This record gives sequence, structure tokens and C-alpha cells, in this order.
Amino acid sequence: MRCSLVRSNQWLAALSAAALALGVAACGSDDESPSGGSSGGSSSSASSKQGGTINGAGATFPAPVYTEWAARFKDSTGTTVNYQAVGSGGGIAQFTAGTVDFGATDAAMKPEEEDAAKKKGDPVHIPTVLGAVTVSYKVDGIDKGLKLDGATIADIFLGKIKKWNDPAIAKVSGNTSLPDKDITVCHRSDESGTTKNFTQFLADYSKEWESGPGVDKTVKWPTGTGAKGNDGVAGCVKQTDGAVGYVEQAYALQNDFTTAAVKNKEGQFIEPSLDATSAAGEGAEVPEDLKFSTIDAPGAKTYPISAVTFLLVWQDQCKAGIKPATAKLVKSWLDYALGDGQKLAGELQYAALPAPIQQKAQAKIDALQCNGTAIG
Repeated sequence: MRCSLVRSNQWLAALSAAALALGVAACGSDDESPSGGSSGGSSSSASSKQGGTINGAGATFPAPVYTEWAARFKDSTGTTVNYQAVGSGGGIAQFTAGTVDFGATDAAMKPEEEDAAKKKGDPVHIPTVLGAVTVSYKVDGIDKGLKLDGATIADIFLGKIKKWNDPAIAKVSGNTSLPDKDITVCHRSDESGTTKNFTQFLADYSKEWESGPGVDKTVKWPTGTGAKGNDGVAGCVKQTDGAVGYVEQAYALQNDFTTAAVKNKEGQFIEPSLDATSAAGEGAEVPEDLKFSTIDAPGAKTYPISAVTFLLVWQDQCKAGIKPATAKLVKSWLDYALGDGQKLAGELQYAALPAPIQQKAQAKIDALQCNGTAIG
């Protein structure tokens, strides 16, 4: 089946399921063996169909863009990408266990996670796109975006602010006509890189959050209702008047949520948008291993809760247990993500990587090996 671009109200509707099988769901399965042909460079330029199947699992945050990439990649190469959106923690676990060909996470692996993975080989982080983590809410009586700062958001998720007309919200937002309505907090129940990024932002502005729930892919929430995946939190917000939750922007757009303008490091209240997310990438400091964060990145036009997401692969894929033909397909998939895939990111409300980061990421892909030899 030939796949074409899935517009926002179509491709995001598929996210009601907690797990997505990308290649199968978008384009049908293809179980033929890889041809073993060269897959270097952008896969769209491949002169023949290489076929085959690769499997991945991880973050729900980038699932919409990975869905469309998988459809286009199969259309171009004949290769099916099966991706299960199980959350960043699940992606790291399956990658480490060797049950998938690549993993995906919205937060770089922790040292102890890398130590566990190194029993099979050296993990490599490949950044793919940036997205905005919105503070989305559904409140009858508030039909325009609020202005919120980090300290106030933290107090809401700590359960200290219980009503939408609390003076602390009114003071920050400049809105004195807020409804006398209970706040229902919606949060992730699974291990999530989105949670780690969001809680990092809260900890940056709240000592009580930093010393209490803390920063991780899963925390002990002081209040609220848990749901699995970005789509689960979006569902929680959508079904509850008075609810607030943190969800990736594509999910917020699909559900027509109202989102808060959040105060950034420069003191500006910024709405989540593609331009504001891109600005976070431009202001990020990127180390050699590419394990960087854009949370609270500098810049007057930067949306402060913007996050980068990563694909995880092995430096020497074959020594980690991946077959040589499959290793070529994985590299071809990564080449597509950093090549033609970047051109599609904006259509799906994700920000493409800034050119300097894209070049560094491509260099990491070009250096991947199979049994000590560069993958052709």
C-alpha cells in the first residue's frame, strides 16, 4: 500500500492507542528479507527497494512524526519500521535487553542505564526533532490562554494550589475573573522522558519540588490522576472539566486544548509554537555525545518547556547482536530521519534540528559499525 502524508486530524487520531505499530499500522507489513543493498545517505534516493523489517520501541512524545516518517520510508525503500510507543522507560529497557533494533527516549540515558546497556555494547544517542511540552487545560470559563510561571505550575502539580481562581494564578496571569473550580491534575503513570523533562522544569523553579517529587522519568506525584502515554494524559484532560496536564503539542492540537503561555528564563511569557520550540534548539548547549536538553534554554523568544527526543542505537550494531543486513536497514532509517525526515517535521508541529546539531548527529550515524567495519 502506498502511503501519503497524513494531515494532523488524521495521523493524530490514531494516537488513541497506547502503543503504535508504525510500519504495520501506516502501510501494512512487509516480512521479506533485506536485500542487503547499500543504504548509505538519504533513503529517498535509493535506486531499488531494499525491503525488510526493523523493530523499535520507546517514547510516545515523537510518535506522530515517527509514524509519518515510517510511512514515507517504506514508500521509498520498501522497509517496514515497526515502532511500539511504550514510553521512554520501556524503550530504554527493550533496547538494553536487545529485543528491538533501536530504542527511543525523550531524556538521555542515565549513567546507570548506560552501564546496564554496555553489557551488549556502546549506546549512541541520535537526536531527531524537538517538540513543546504544553501545559494544557480544559476549564469552562477560561477560553483564552493563561500566563503561568514555573513556580506556580509547580504549586499546582504539588497540590498546593487547588482552585483555578487561586490568587497565585490570578497574580501571574493578570486575570481576576477566573472560575471557582477545583483543579484536577493529570500526569503520566508510566516511565516517561516527557515526565523527566517536565519535572526538570518544575525543579528549576521550585525548591520544594526539587527536594520532594524530584526529577525522573517517574516520580511520586503528590496529587492527581495518572494515565499512560501522552495520549493518555490528553484523554484525562479532555474528559475532565477543571483538568490540567502536560502533553506534547501535537496531542494538544489534536484535542483542541487551550495551552498556557509559560514564563521563560528571560522573563517573557511564551506560547508553545513551532518557532518558539526552534528557538530552544538554537540556544541549546550540545556536548560531544549529543546528550543535551533544551529545558529552560536561553532566549527571549524561547518556549521554556521544549524537549529534544532521541533514537538509541549501538555503536557496533553487529557486536550487539544485530544481523548485518538489519544493521544496514537501521542505518538507512537513521539517514532518512536526519535527511528527508527533517523536512516533514514542521508539518507535524515538531521543530527540525538546527543545522549544526543535525551535522553532528549525521556524523554519529556515519560512524556506526558492524563488526568493526563502517556500515556501507
